[in-house]
Amino acid sequence: MNDTDETLVLKSQRGDRAAFEELVRRTARLLFARLYLDTGDSHRAEDLVQETYLVAWRKVGQLKEVTGLRPWLFSIAHSVLIDSIRREGRKKRSGGREDSEALGQVADGGASPAGELEREEMRERALSGLRSLPEEYRLPLTLRYIGGADYETIGRELGLSNGSLRGLLNRGMVKLRAVLKSD
Repeated sequence: MNDTDETLVLKSQRGDRAAFEELVRRTARLLFARLYLDTGDSHRAEDLVQETYLVAWRKVGQLKEVTGLRPWLFSIAHSVLIDSIRREGRKKRSGGREDSEALGQVADGGASPAGELEREEMRERALSGLRSLPEEYRLPLTLRYIGGADYETIGRELGLSNGSLRGLLNRGMVKLRAVLKSD
Protein backbone atom coordinates (compact mmCIF):
# COMPACT_ATOMS: atom_id res chain seq x y z
CA MET A 1 0.00 0.00 0.00
CA ASN A 2 1.24 3.45 -0.91
CA ASP A 3 -1.47 5.29 1.01
CA THR A 4 -0.52 7.91 3.57
CA ASP A 5 -1.00 7.17 7.25
CA GLU A 6 -3.90 9.63 7.29
CA THR A 7 -5.68 7.78 4.47
CA LEU A 8 -5.10 4.47 6.23
CA VAL A 9 -6.52 5.87 9.47
CA LEU A 10 -9.66 7.03 7.66
CA LYS A 11 -10.05 3.61 6.02
CA SER A 12 -9.49 1.92 9.38
CA GLN A 13 -12.17 4.07 10.94
CA ARG A 14 -14.57 2.69 8.32
CA GLY A 15 -13.66 -0.88 9.36
CA ASP A 16 -10.96 -1.70 6.78
CA ARG A 17 -8.78 -4.31 8.51
CA ALA A 18 -6.17 -4.34 5.74
CA ALA A 19 -5.61 -0.60 6.21
CA PHE A 20 -5.19 -1.06 9.95
CA GLU A 21 -2.78 -3.96 9.37
CA GLU A 22 -0.66 -1.66 7.19
CA LEU A 23 -0.64 0.92 9.99
CA VAL A 24 0.52 -1.82 12.35
CA ARG A 25 3.35 -2.75 9.96
CA ARG A 26 4.41 0.89 9.75
CA THR A 27 4.37 1.61 13.49
CA ALA A 28 5.09 -1.69 15.26
CA ARG A 29 8.86 -1.23 15.58
CA LEU A 30 8.47 2.26 16.95
CA LEU A 31 5.94 1.09 19.51
CA PHE A 32 8.08 -1.93 20.43
CA ALA A 33 11.14 0.28 20.92
CA ARG A 34 9.24 2.61 23.24
CA LEU A 35 7.77 -0.23 25.32
CA TYR A 36 11.08 -2.11 25.43
CA LEU A 37 12.76 0.96 26.88
CA ASP A 38 10.02 1.15 29.49
CA THR A 39 10.06 -2.55 30.42
CA GLY A 40 13.54 -3.84 29.56
CA ASP A 41 11.93 -7.16 28.61
CA SER A 42 11.44 -7.98 24.92
CA HIS A 43 8.74 -10.60 25.54
CA ARG A 44 6.74 -8.30 27.76
CA ALA A 45 7.17 -5.44 25.28
CA GLU A 46 5.85 -7.67 22.48
CA ASP A 47 2.82 -8.60 24.57
CA LEU A 48 2.16 -4.95 25.37
CA VAL A 49 2.48 -3.99 21.69
CA GLN A 50 -0.15 -6.59 20.79
CA GLU A 51 -2.45 -5.40 23.55
CA THR A 52 -1.94 -1.79 22.42
CA TYR A 53 -3.02 -2.63 18.88
CA LEU A 54 -6.09 -4.50 20.12
CA VAL A 55 -7.17 -1.44 22.06
CA ALA A 56 -6.32 0.83 19.13
CA TRP A 57 -8.43 -1.26 16.73
CA ARG A 58 -11.41 -1.05 19.06
CA LYS A 59 -10.98 2.71 19.54
CA VAL A 60 -9.76 3.84 16.10
CA GLY A 61 -13.13 5.44 15.46
CA GLN A 62 -12.50 7.77 18.40
CA LEU A 63 -9.30 9.19 16.87
CA LYS A 64 -10.31 12.73 15.97
CA GLU A 65 -7.06 14.05 14.50
CA VAL A 66 -5.99 11.57 11.82
CA THR A 67 -2.54 13.19 11.60
CA GLY A 68 -1.94 12.37 15.29
CA LEU A 69 -1.78 8.58 14.92
CA ARG A 70 1.63 8.02 16.51
CA PRO A 71 1.06 10.18 19.62
CA TRP A 72 -2.34 8.52 20.02
CA LEU A 73 -0.74 5.06 19.83
CA PHE A 74 1.90 6.12 22.38
CA SER A 75 -0.81 7.27 24.78
CA ILE A 76 -2.62 3.94 24.41
CA ALA A 77 0.67 2.07 24.92
CA HIS A 78 1.34 4.08 28.06
CA SER A 79 -2.12 3.24 29.43
CA VAL A 80 -1.65 -0.45 28.57
CA LEU A 81 1.73 -0.43 30.35
CA ILE A 82 0.26 1.21 33.47
CA ASP A 83 -2.61 -1.30 33.50
CA SER A 84 -0.11 -4.15 33.20
CA ILE A 85 1.93 -2.83 36.12
CA ARG A 86 -1.21 -2.54 38.23
CA ARG A 87 -2.24 -6.12 37.37
CA GLU A 88 1.20 -7.39 38.39
CA GLY A 89 0.95 -5.52 41.67
CA ARG A 90 -2.42 -7.13 42.39
CA LYS A 91 -1.02 -10.59 41.58
CA LYS A 92 1.89 -10.07 43.94
CA ARG A 93 -0.38 -8.88 46.73
CA SER A 94 -2.76 -11.80 46.27
CA GLY A 95 0.12 -14.26 46.34
CA GLY A 96 -0.89 -15.90 43.05
CA ARG A 97 1.73 -17.17 40.66
CA GLU A 98 1.37 -17.88 37.00
CA ASP A 99 2.78 -20.99 35.39
CA SER A 100 5.06 -18.82 33.26
CA GLU A 101 6.67 -17.38 36.39
CA ALA A 102 7.26 -20.87 37.75
CA LEU A 103 8.74 -21.97 34.43
CA GLY A 104 11.06 -18.96 34.45
CA GLN A 105 12.64 -20.27 37.63
CA VAL A 106 13.56 -23.63 36.11
CA ALA A 107 17.20 -23.82 35.06
CA ASP A 108 17.64 -24.02 31.30
CA GLY A 109 21.00 -25.78 31.35
CA GLY A 110 22.48 -23.07 29.11
CA ALA A 111 25.02 -20.54 30.32
CA SER A 112 26.47 -20.77 33.79
CA PRO A 113 24.70 -18.76 36.48
CA ALA A 114 27.69 -16.41 36.76
CA GLY A 115 27.77 -15.86 33.00
CA GLU A 116 24.04 -15.33 32.90
CA LEU A 117 24.27 -12.82 35.76
CA GLU A 118 27.07 -10.92 34.04
CA ARG A 119 25.11 -10.78 30.78
CA GLU A 120 22.01 -9.55 32.60
CA GLU A 121 24.02 -6.85 34.42
CA MET A 122 25.54 -5.67 31.13
CA ARG A 123 22.10 -5.55 29.51
CA GLU A 124 20.70 -3.55 32.42
CA ARG A 125 23.65 -1.10 32.29
CA ALA A 126 23.13 -0.59 28.57
CA LEU A 127 19.38 -0.08 28.99
CA SER A 128 19.93 2.30 31.88
CA GLY A 129 22.41 4.27 29.79
CA LEU A 130 20.00 4.33 26.88
CA ARG A 131 17.16 5.53 29.13
CA SER A 132 19.34 8.38 30.42
CA LEU A 133 19.83 9.82 26.92
CA PRO A 134 17.56 12.54 25.54
CA GLU A 135 14.67 11.10 23.53
CA GLU A 136 16.04 12.47 20.25
CA TYR A 137 18.89 9.95 20.58
CA ARG A 138 17.18 7.23 22.60
CA LEU A 139 14.44 6.34 20.13
CA PRO A 140 16.59 6.10 16.96
CA LEU A 141 19.22 4.04 18.81
CA THR A 142 16.58 1.68 20.17
CA LEU A 143 14.92 1.24 16.79
CA ARG A 144 18.25 0.60 15.06
CA TYR A 145 20.14 -1.57 17.53
CA ILE A 146 17.38 -3.26 19.53
CA GLY A 147 14.52 -3.25 17.03
CA GLY A 148 16.81 -4.01 14.07
CA ALA A 149 15.11 -1.45 11.82
CA ASP A 150 16.88 -0.16 8.72
CA TYR A 151 17.62 3.52 8.11
CA GLU A 152 14.71 3.98 5.71
CA THR A 153 12.19 2.57 8.19
CA ILE A 154 13.51 4.64 11.08
CA GLY A 155 13.59 7.79 8.97
CA ARG A 156 9.98 7.23 7.93
CA GLU A 157 8.85 6.45 11.50
CA LEU A 158 10.53 9.51 12.99
CA GLY A 159 10.18 11.87 10.02
CA LEU A 160 13.94 12.27 9.53
CA SER A 161 16.12 12.45 6.43
CA ASN A 162 18.81 9.81 6.03
CA GLY A 163 21.58 12.32 6.86
CA SER A 164 19.80 13.60 9.97
CA LEU A 165 19.19 10.07 11.17
CA ARG A 166 22.80 9.01 10.69
CA GLY A 167 23.94 12.11 12.56
CA LEU A 168 21.57 11.38 15.47
CA LEU A 169 22.69 7.75 15.61
CA ASN A 170 26.35 8.76 15.60
CA ARG A 171 25.96 11.44 18.27
CA GLY A 172 23.72 9.14 20.29
CA MET A 173 26.32 6.35 20.26
CA VAL A 174 29.01 8.81 21.37
CA LYS A 175 26.80 9.93 24.26
CA LEU A 176 25.88 6.34 25.16
CA ARG A 177 29.55 5.29 25.21
CA ALA A 178 30.35 8.26 27.47
CA VAL A 179 27.53 7.34 29.85
CA LEU A 180 28.63 3.70 29.97
CA LYS A 181 32.29 4.64 30.57
CA SER A 182 31.35 6.95 33.43
CA ASP A 183 29.48 4.14 35.19
